[in-house]
Amino acid sequence: MSLTKKLAPSAAFLAVFFAPALALAGEGAPSNEMDAKMGAYIGAGIAIGLGALGGTLGQGRAAAAALEGIARNPGAAGKIQVPMILGLALIESLVLLSLVIAYLLQGK
Repeated sequence: MSLTKKLAPSAAFLAVFFAPALALAGEGAPSNEMDAKMGAYIGAGIAIGLGALGGTLGQGRAAAAALEGIARNPGAAGKIQVPMILGLALIESLVLLSLVIAYLLQGK
């Protein structure tokens, strides 16, 4: 894969992500309490997005590893399934914690 094909999605993401910041970068832009709230909203969105992303990646890996273990040794399904469900519940609790943090960031 060429370097141009690798950098094109990254450049598109950066352009879309930083375009609103460039629009507000003028010297005559007013500075008030809405700037702080806007930052809190952006922080809340990033917190919940990263929390959900990390949780889904973790849950996917845990489920894949458990299913692979069960496929290799079907007799151990009972011993693998309970720790897997416990691990998935702990991963999901971290995702819910990121939701709570995002909610608290919006309240400030």
